[in-house]
Amino acid sequence: MKNLCLLFLCFEAFAGGTSYAQPRLKPVPFSEVVLDDGFLKSYADRVGAVTIPVCMDYTEYKTGRIRNFERVGGSLQDRKGHEGIYYDDSDVYKALEAVAYSLKVSPNASIEKRADSWIDKIAAAQQPDGYINTYFTLTGLQNRWTDMEKHEDYCAGHLIEAGIAYYYATGKRKLMDVGIRMANHMDQTFGPGKRHWVTGHQEVELALVKLTDVTGDQRYLHLADWFIRERGHGYGVGKIWENAAMGPGYCQDDVPIEDVERITGHAVRAMYYYTGVADIAARTGNKEYLAAMRRVWEDVVYKNVYLTGAIGSSQHNEGFTKSFDLPNADAYGETCASVGMVFWNERMNALTGDGRYVDVLERSLFNGALAGISLSGDRFFYPNPLASQQGEARKEWFGTACCPSNIARLLASIGNYLYATDNQDIWLNVYAPNHTIIPLKGSNVTLVQKTAYPWEGSVSITISPDREKSFGIHLHIPGWAINQPIPGNLYYVEGENGGIQPSKKAIEIFVNGKPTDFEMADGYAVIHKVWKKGDHVELRLPMEVKRLKALDSVRQDSGRVALQRGPIVYCLEGTDNPKGVFNLILKANTPLVPQWEPNLLGGVYTITGKAIDANPPSGENTIAASNEPFKAIPYFAWANRGVSPMQVWMPEKVTQQEKELSVSP
Repeated sequence: MKNLCLLFLCFEAFAGGTSYAQPRLKPVPFSEVVLDDGFLKSYADRVGAVTIPVCMDYTEYKTGRIRNFERVGGSLQDRKGHEGIYYDDSDVYKALEAVAYSLKVSPNASIEKRADSWIDKIAAAQQPDGYINTYFTLTGLQNRWTDMEKHEDYCAGHLIEAGIAYYYATGKRKLMDVGIRMANHMDQTFGPGKRHWVTGHQEVELALVKLTDVTGDQRYLHLADWFIRERGHGYGVGKIWENAAMGPGYCQDDVPIEDVERITGHAVRAMYYYTGVADIAARTGNKEYLAAMRRVWEDVVYKNVYLTGAIGSSQHNEGFTKSFDLPNADAYGETCASVGMVFWNERMNALTGDGRYVDVLERSLFNGALAGISLSGDRFFYPNPLASQQGEARKEWFGTACCPSNIARLLASIGNYLYATDNQDIWLNVYAPNHTIIPLKGSNVTLVQKTAYPWEGSVSITISPDREKSFGIHLHIPGWAINQPIPGNLYYVEGENGGIQPSKKAIEIFVNGKPTDFEMADGYAVIHKVWKKGDHVELRLPMEVKRLKALDSVRQDSGRVALQRGPIVYCLEGTDNPKGVFNLILKANTPLVPQWEPNLLGGVYTITGKAIDANPPSGENTIAASNEPFKAIPYFAWANRGVSPMQVWMPEKVTQQEKELSVSP
């Protein structure tokens, strides 16, 4: 509560009482949610202890990212010029944003001192007119704002986000002031009656909305909206636009936002773009933006998302090709794109209150995003395939190092995604052991949540308003719990004759130990009552192992089946299946047994059963009679025990055609 009040007072001080439209729901900030134990806390702790130091070491010592700022600011005198890639400044800012989130929940004086020294160097590199970008400052300021692909605005967006986060975490506003001056420079350079500009890699739009939230200055919101409206009118200038293989669609500059019907181009750019559009729609009430976001979201989720919540099927453009083109071994599924899916779906949920967006957020978080970081916290995937003949190994770092700091800032602020409120009711979105205080109109409500989610489906919530009060508790009911694993049924639970399997087990909710009736609204079980201190709610979600199929339109998954338990998608890895994973067939009606293994991969549920070996030692005539034990592990945990083959989608029929298919992902 103290931090929420501080943020409110700061907003009032900046804004002078200015008000404007707000989203339907407001996420409860991560700093007000104390993770007590469990799965998500283990990741947040690991990011603070391991991942952030790794990111800082590579940023400061092992690459030239900080040295570039030192050269511009004059503290480093050499003639090397700019080191690295033109967008490397953004990695510095994302690392600082992750540092800020981590400092807020786990103060660390040495990390903070190191971050402060970075900020001093960044501030010293800012030009008198507010412009800051080490690439153009070191290679020729006369060329700034000439190539829309050169990520000047993208870097500025990450600067603004980092400055806000660091101010919020520490009370120090030096970095935020750098971001404000850069925002003012952009506002003086671009806008109606000035010059056209299409942001080559979207990001600044959502950052400017955050800056309006903190300062109350609506110039930044208007500039963000103007950047959105510049797209799709032929204003794009730069190498991407000149490349016939890429073109305007690569960075979503092919049509105006009001006319968007389908997802195109680079996946991460699209996610940041749509996050910004949703933010603006939430604050302006722009119905055309909302309609566009719903259309493009349905195109993504109904036709272009992987079972793991990853997006972007093509390495060629790090993004999308055509609908239902979802290869497994060649899947790109960039970690940053899954992080972007979390951002966008959180904003869409806040904008509409619809639990469908939480379904997709949860899928992307627990599968596509988490696969991008090792269990040790110091190795990373850039692409995330769903099959690998030889296996893959995560890397320490990348030349383009967006993914390590991006997954770090997501996991360090994971508390952002648990709760939301409209000041009247409380929404529970993602379940984890925690405690928090949520202010409602006329009362503060303390919540204590205990659960072993995502491994177990029982969620216990103790609700204690500071006085008796009537309000609603909205409990997210994940689609997988009612056999609707993803909206639109791109993937569905296998039933008889290939149809959709109806849910066999009911959702149960108990209030103070007694079964209670509830209404379903927008993907939530809603309980309205007069709550008093110590009231207790228990939600029980069925944690069955599900066999999932894909629509026939997804030809790469034809005749195949995948396994899921709760929100976790599973895969078979060679480490557990030494006779191979590409020769196994998971025929229908095979019993599937979940088992908790506390000493495996940090503690996971595995799924075991019997499969058919398509290549048994004694020859083809014994295929149907083979009975090979198999073990499946959570997809996010693969490639943590060395390089080994892996496959998510397994063939399920014993025919010569399927036998041939079984060895080709």
